[in-house]
Amino acid sequence: MPRRIVSLWFPRMASDRILRSHPTSAPFAVTSHEKSTERLYCLNSRAMQLGLASGMGLSDAKALCPDLLTRSADRYADDRFLKLLARWADRYCPWVGFDGNDGLLLDVTGSTHFFSSEAELLADIHDRLQSYQLNVRSGLAGTIGGAWAVSHFGRGVVPNGQLKAALGPLPAAALRLDEATCATLQRLGLRTIGDLLVTPRATLGRRFGLPLMRRIDQAFGDQPEQINAMAPDTSYAARLNFPDPIGLYDDVMAALERLLQRICDKLKSQEMGTRVLLMTCQRVDQASVQVELRLARPMREGTSILPLFERSVRELDAGFGIDQIRLEALAIEALPLKQLETGNAQSKKNDVLSDLITRLGSRIGLEKIKRFQPADSHIPERSFIVSPAAYCEPEGQWKEQNLRPLQLFSPELVEGHEKKPPNVFSWRRMRFSVAAATGPERICPEWWLDDPNWRSGVRDYWRVETEQGRRLWMFFTPLNPAWFVQGEFA
Repeated sequence: MPRRIVSLWFPRMASDRILRSHPTSAPFAVTSHEKSTERLYCLNSRAMQLGLASGMGLSDAKALCPDLLTRSADRYADDRFLKLLARWADRYCPWVGFDGNDGLLLDVTGSTHFFSSEAELLADIHDRLQSYQLNVRSGLAGTIGGAWAVSHFGRGVVPNGQLKAALGPLPAAALRLDEATCATLQRLGLRTIGDLLVTPRATLGRRFGLPLMRRIDQAFGDQPEQINAMAPDTSYAARLNFPDPIGLYDDVMAALERLLQRICDKLKSQEMGTRVLLMTCQRVDQASVQVELRLARPMREGTSILPLFERSVRELDAGFGIDQIRLEALAIEALPLKQLETGNAQSKKNDVLSDLITRLGSRIGLEKIKRFQPADSHIPERSFIVSPAAYCEPEGQWKEQNLRPLQLFSPELVEGHEKKPPNVFSWRRMRFSVAAATGPERICPEWWLDDPNWRSGVRDYWRVETEQGRRLWMFFTPLNPAWFVQGEFA
C-alpha cells in the first residue's frame, strides 16, 4: 500500500488562538521580545492587508497602523494548543506528529478509504478547522517532504507517481532549506525544484553538500523519513459530581479520600509518585476554588496524603455549596517499588521529616524551608550551600575534618598584631581574656576565584577559649598583620 502523508500548517496559529476567545475585526498582532525590541510575531488577516508583516518592529507597525491591537506571545499556551490539535487529529489516523511549532503531520496510509476521495478528506479537515476559527493550509502526498512543500507553497492532493510534476514548479524553499542556501540558489539562477532536478547531482553535492541532497531525496521518497508520533499524555486526575451541593468539612474530606484512592492506585500501577496535588472545587455560583498541596517527597499513599489536606480544607470557602470536585496529580516522578526491610528506622525517620516539611510548607511555603548542605571547599564561607529542604536529600557530614564553629559570620576586627592570640582583646564592646588557644590552622585563598574578602592573603585560624566562657574562632593575617573574629563555638 503506497504511503500517504497529510501536512497541516497553521500560519496564524498564535493570533487565531487568542482571537477565538476575544474576536475582533480590527488589525491584531501577537508580539515577542527579540533583539532588545518588541517585534510582530503573528498577525491576523486584517493587519496583513494593511501592509504589516512578521518581524516588523512594534513602533514601526504602530506608526503605520495606530489602531493596531497587540498581545504578548505565550509560547507555552501555543504549544499546549498545538497538542490539543494533535489529539483532535487522531480522528483521521492513529499516527500524528508535530511539524515545528505551527504544523502537524498525519500518516493517513490506510485511512483514506473512510472518505470517497483524498480531496474529500482534506475538505473535511478544512471545514472542521474553519468552524473552529482557525486558518490552515494543507497538502497530501506520498512523502513528508512532498506534503510539506504542497502545504506551504501549493495546495491540494498530489496523486501517486506525480511528485516530480507537482513539485517541479515550486520554489527551492519548498525543500525545507535554510535561508542562506535559498539565497545562494537564487543568485545561481536555481529558483525552482525543477531547476535543481535538471542540474547534475555531482555539481550540487560539491557546492552545497549533503543537506541539500538529503532534502531532495526525502521529498521524492529516495531517502526514508519518519513521523515522530506524539507520545500520549498520561493524566493523573479524577472527578466527582454531586447530585446535591456539599459544603461540610467531613463531606469534602470523604470525597477527597475517594479521589485520592483512584489517583494513587494509578500511580502505584505505573510505579510513579507525585509532588503536587491540585484540588479544584466548582461551586454552584459557577466560581471555582483551588487548593494546592506541595509535598516534600514523591508520594502515592492516600492514607498519608489525606491528613495533609486537613488544614486547607477547613479554610475552604464553599460558598453556597460545591457540586463538583476535581483532583489532579502534578509534578509526577518515578517511584519504583522497593523491597520491604524490617527495622529500617532511618527510612521511616526521613519520611516523618518530609511530612513535617510538607505541613510547615503548606503554611509558609516549601521554598522557605532551607537545608544546609556540605560543599567541596576549604574556604569557611564556601564550605556549605543553602538549598530548599523539600527538593534535596541530606548529603551526610562535612568532608572537612577540622573542627568548625556552629555560628559563622563576617570577619570582625579586634586589636592585636602578634602572631599568637592576644592575651586581652576587645570585641563587640566587650573585653576578653584568653584562657587557652589551639592552632594555628593555615587556610590559603582559592586563587582561581577572585574573592574580595580573601585579598589579604593566607589566614591562620585559632580556636580561642576565653575566661568569660566564650569560645571564639579567630584568625591572623600575616601579610597584613591583624586579628579577626569569624565564628563562635557552641
